[in-house]
Amino acid sequence: MPGGKRTRSEGWRKVRALRLEDIRHWWMRRLPVLEWVPAYDWKENLVPDAVSGMMLAVQQVTQGLAFAVLSSVHPVFGLYGSFFPVIIYAIFGMGRHVATGTFALTSLISANAVERLVPSAGTNFTANNNSGVLGLSEFEMQRIGVAAAVSFLGGIIQVAMFMLQLGSATFLLTEPVISAMTTGAATHVVTSQVKYLLGMKMPYISGPLGFFHIIATSAACYYADMEYAYGLEVVGHIPEGLPPPKVPPMNVLSEVVTEAFGVALVGYVASLALAQGSAKKFKYTVDDNQEFLAHGLSNVIPSFFFCIPSAAAMGRTSLLYSTGARTQVACLISSALILVVIYTIGPMLYWLPMCVLASIIIVGLKGMLMQFRDLKKYWNVDKIDWSIWVSTYVFTICFAANVGLLYGVVSTIVTVIFRFSRARTLNLKNMKEVEYKYKTEDNCKSLKQVKIVSVNNPLVFLNARKFQADLTKIIQKDSTSSQACEDVNKCEQNTLLCSFSNGSCHGESLQPSQSERRVLILDCSGLSLFDYTGASTLLQIYMDCKNRHIDVLLARCKASLIKAMQYGGNLESENPVFFESVSSAIDAIQIHRNYSKFSEQSEV
Repeated sequence: MPGGKRTRSEGWRKVRALRLEDIRHWWMRRLPVLEWVPAYDWKENLVPDAVSGMMLAVQQVTQGLAFAVLSSVHPVFGLYGSFFPVIIYAIFGMGRHVATGTFALTSLISANAVERLVPSAGTNFTANNNSGVLGLSEFEMQRIGVAAAVSFLGGIIQVAMFMLQLGSATFLLTEPVISAMTTGAATHVVTSQVKYLLGMKMPYISGPLGFFHIIATSAACYYADMEYAYGLEVVGHIPEGLPPPKVPPMNVLSEVVTEAFGVALVGYVASLALAQGSAKKFKYTVDDNQEFLAHGLSNVIPSFFFCIPSAAAMGRTSLLYSTGARTQVACLISSALILVVIYTIGPMLYWLPMCVLASIIIVGLKGMLMQFRDLKKYWNVDKIDWSIWVSTYVFTICFAANVGLLYGVVSTIVTVIFRFSRARTLNLKNMKEVEYKYKTEDNCKSLKQVKIVSVNNPLVFLNARKFQADLTKIIQKDSTSSQACEDVNKCEQNTLLCSFSNGSCHGESLQPSQSERRVLILDCSGLSLFDYTGASTLLQIYMDCKNRHIDVLLARCKASLIKAMQYGGNLESENPVFFESVSSAIDAIQIHRNYSKFSEQSEV
């Protein structure tokens, strides 16, 4: 008994240790900060991270103010959006050189909801009409409430995508689609800043073809001399300190669903591209699903502190590259400096001109706008990718970034289906690759009855029919009699068997001797993926050939394919069907034929 108790206790300790290890591994995956902070090299990394953090803070402050204005809210909320999301991403994110915070594209998308639900033309407020929060007017608080609701719902969508493990679906977000969408959205942002650059007063314009309405209004104002100098517009009062947390207005969530999806998808796509680029550059890995969680929480939690939607920005990430940042400590240092600005330096930004903020926005989008240069690359490499880029860009500037992104993904799927279904699935293998083993004239002559075909692509429902058609063509090319094949085509038999039927479809078929039977060897080394339709197609080919006295051998098959074919039909045969290599299959044919000849001679 004591021995039995001891055994049970030891087993329980092992189970507990295993569970604790699993829990620890899960937390390390979900909180990457637990992995890189203990291993942080203070001597080597602190100085470059501190320098990068100070440079990043300057850019975060100016872009935060600018992107808040772009989002149609008070500039101070851009400072909050440059503080809270950075800390959250440093805890949950895996990109060591990704600068999260306010982002031009997500700000432009949230501005659509803000202007639609709290339009400036319908308000009548004064400086004394304050809400008591931050000393701002009720109008300003209503506007940031809508933007925070967009951020909250967009983050919830990203967290839901993390829970559904949709990070693997990002393979549909190809480089041409991302490049075209971000370039088109950057064009939208640039045109929206024309009124600030030129000092024009015009209403906010969004929706389909809004890009062209901005352009048209600017041209009319210029040529008709409709605008006069009303004085230089400045940022104005910047409240001090951080606001107390407040739940975003839940009553507007149903009205901002479209913008929330746009923020979730566009922000994640742009951020993931930067994270993957930094990981490739500095030789580490990024988990797509973990990035969904990191950016989702970076939108949900800050929305309780009056923050606009956030994402990673190309300009700030490039700054981290150029200044030699090593880890997310640089971003944390920039957050600390931004906190100093919020509590002490904020009021000094009163006289910052709006045209300067507009210039900052446009300069920050320089990298995205320079992606026009990618068109030459796509044209020289693949005309279809070039056409996808151009059409996605057109859809983005004519409608919106999320519409352009959706169009690009759909175009990619259609292109893949079209190309995959028409791609060559089979290749006739050169017999010289395997004939070197068989030197005798008799053996070489007998190998003429063997056809080796290699499978080049996955075999799924998209190309199963094409696979069978390609195999038929390859076999028919080797038909000894074209007239015999024409007669066979009239039969109600599988056309795959034409080249083996010797023209006898009606009446009794002539059964060839074992030494004269044709053999089809399928080299399945390239068949890396299959589905039920693909396995059924292979099985149907095998069974039809067997009924017509044709030997089909499968070489270099994966264990899963062998299991699927054995489960799906009757593969029982007196001779083996599956072989480790093409050479071993030919060896088996030679041995079997030599044995058959010996048997026939013995009977005579």
